[in-house]
Amino acid sequence: MAKAKPFIKWVGGKGQLIEQLDAQLPADFENWEDVTYIEPFVGGGAMLFYMLQRYPNIHRAVINDVNPDLTTCYRVVRDMPEDLITSLMHIQNAYNALSTEEERKDFFLAVRDRYNEKNLDPLENTTKFFFLNRTCFNGLYRVNKKGLFNVPFGKYTNPQICDSAIIRKDSELLQHVEILTGDFEATFEYAQGNTLFYFDPPYRPLSDTSSFNDYAKEAFNDDAQIRLKEYCDQIDDAGFRFMLSNSDCKGKNEEDNFFDVLYGAYHIERVWASRSINSNPNKRGKLTEILVHNYAETKANLHADNMLPEIAPLPAAV
Repeated sequence: MAKAKPFIKWVGGKGQLIEQLDAQLPADFENWEDVTYIEPFVGGGAMLFYMLQRYPNIHRAVINDVNPDLTTCYRVVRDMPEDLITSLMHIQNAYNALSTEEERKDFFLAVRDRYNEKNLDPLENTTKFFFLNRTCFNGLYRVNKKGLFNVPFGKYTNPQICDSAIIRKDSELLQHVEILTGDFEATFEYAQGNTLFYFDPPYRPLSDTSSFNDYAKEAFNDDAQIRLKEYCDQIDDAGFRFMLSNSDCKGKNEEDNFFDVLYGAYHIERVWASRSINSNPNKRGKLTEILVHNYAETKANLHADNMLPEIAPLPAAV
C-alpha cells in the first residue's frame, strides 16, 4: 500500500534527513496530547507527511508557504484529487506521445509560457506546476524577480507526471491540514496548547553561487533570517516548542559564526546531509546542516540515557 510522501520534487527536501530530524524531536513528544503541528515553510512537505503518519497524537496541522502556486497545489491535492489525476494523465499522455526531444522541448516551453501568464484556475495551474516540476532541469523550482518560472527544459524521456496512488494517499492525509499562504509570522495565531513548530526556511547560501532559494520573488536574506530568529523568540516566550533547519555556514567557513551567534541562546545540533543540486557533479556530496531547538531533552538524548553502560572488566588478581 502506498505511503504518503511529497508529490513534487523540491530543492532542500528533507526526505533523506527524516531519521535525524525525528531523533531531535522533544524526548516526550509521543506522549504529548492533542498536538498542533505547524510548518511555516512547508516546501515539498517530506517532514509533514512523515509526522502525520508517524504521530497519531497530532490532531491539528497547519502549513504555510509564501509561494501561492505551491500552496494552491496542496489545496488541489487535498480537495480535488480525482480531477487532478485526470488532468495530469491527459498532459502526461500528450507529452509522452511526442517522438523527438525538440517536440518535447517546444511542448515544455508552451506550458511554461502559459503557466507564467498567472491567470489559470487552480486545477490547471496545479497541473502545469506538476508537469513543469517533472520535466524541467533537475526538478528545480526557481522564479525571477517578476515571479516568473524560468527553469529550462530537462530532457527526460518518459517522466512520470502523474502518480495517482501518491496523490490519493496525500489527499487523504491532508484532509485535516489547514493551508495558509503568506509570511511565516502569520502562523503564530494558530498555536495553541501542545504546539510544535518545524521551520525549514530558505537556506542561507554557503557561497555566492550556491543559492537555490529563489522559489519566491521575495528574497530571503540575512535580515529575514534575523526576523525568523526573533519569531522563534516569540514562540519560546509563549511556551511553545520549535525545531529549525538551516545550512551550516561554519562548516564551510570556520569564521562564519552567523547562526552560532544568532541562535546562541538555543540548542544547536549538526547533522550530515547529501546535496545533489550543484550542476558540477564534483561539488555534490555531504555537508553539515544545523538543527536548532528550544528544548534540552531530545529523543536522541533519551535513547542514549536509557542505554546501559558497559561494565568494565575486573582488574586481574595480583
